[in-house]
Amino acid sequence: MAKARVVHYINQFFAGIGGEEKADIKPQVLSDLPPISVQLNKLLGEDAEIVSCVVCGDSYFNENLDQAKTEVLALIKTTNPEFVIAGPAFNAGRYGMACGTVVQMVEKELSIKAITAMYEENPGVDVFKKDILIVRTSDSAAGMRKALPAVAKFALKCIAGETLLEPDVEGYIPRGLRVNAFTEERGSMRAVRMLVQKLKGETFKTEYPMPAFDRVPANPAVADITKAKIAIVTSGGIVPKHNPDRIESSSASKYGKYSIAGFDAISEADHETAHGGYDPVYANLDPNRVIPVDVLRDMEKSGEIGSLFDYFYTTVGNGTSVANSVKYAAEIAKDLLANNVDAVILTST
Repeated sequence: MAKARVVHYINQFFAGIGGEEKADIKPQVLSDLPPISVQLNKLLGEDAEIVSCVVCGDSYFNENLDQAKTEVLALIKTTNPEFVIAGPAFNAGRYGMACGTVVQMVEKELSIKAITAMYEENPGVDVFKKDILIVRTSDSAAGMRKALPAVAKFALKCIAGETLLEPDVEGYIPRGLRVNAFTEERGSMRAVRMLVQKLKGETFKTEYPMPAFDRVPANPAVADITKAKIAIVTSGGIVPKHNPDRIESSSASKYGKYSIAGFDAISEADHETAHGGYDPVYANLDPNRVIPVDVLRDMEKSGEIGSLFDYFYTTVGNGTSVANSVKYAAEIAKDLLANNVDAVILTST
């Protein structure tokens, strides 16, 4: 029996080409399989073989989506694969978005089975989990030793056309699909048993897990706004002209802190948006539409607020992971407190 032909899609980092400085490389096929593909190929054993490795920079893919999709699809088609594996992407947001897009594209346009692998908080999971199969991984490449065997095992099952069991059994992220199933014990008995376990304080596993939401109590009102120091924090991506820190247009891996001291207003001559999730025209024409420096300066001069903090903080909310957002918030809050800021205006798009 011939081995199933597999194409492996990865980003510039796992290809060994480089990090963020090489995130703009265009799609290409590697002449030799990189170590990650070699390792995955060994794990696939006698039933499947990686015949090609397609690489694309994360920034290039997400910033040139239509073109990148066309180019990647063409490269995948050249080797006539029977299966495609993308990633694993762990918690890398742009990489996860690219992997999800590749898998969805391959299945829809080539009618070829495909899978990817990510951490459950990767933004790619929320976008694609209903349409594609995503193997669950840890949040970083430190979990590669467990991730690759899980990906290989799952891929072989899909290649063989075997029926998939529940997500917890097979190790993939739930897709939100419901299916009918017969069990030995009727639902009322199972429900009562879980209730008794809960009342006793025992551990139990619900058959219908509910999403967990953060509950953040509101702060008390500012005692005297006319004496308060106000800061601006935004996920709208406003940055100094030419984006000096190269904050990504999607799935941001960083935030910036920039001075607005001496600015009565900001303008298209000195600021712009790095955000890739909305039409940037109006924000670029007048960045005050996203961070209202002009209005706050007027309020400062008229005594309606005490003062405007000399710096604003900015990142891009488009596809940025929850874990990164929490990290940025903690760091920004610490800095705001250290600078005796009394209140913050949070703006988006």
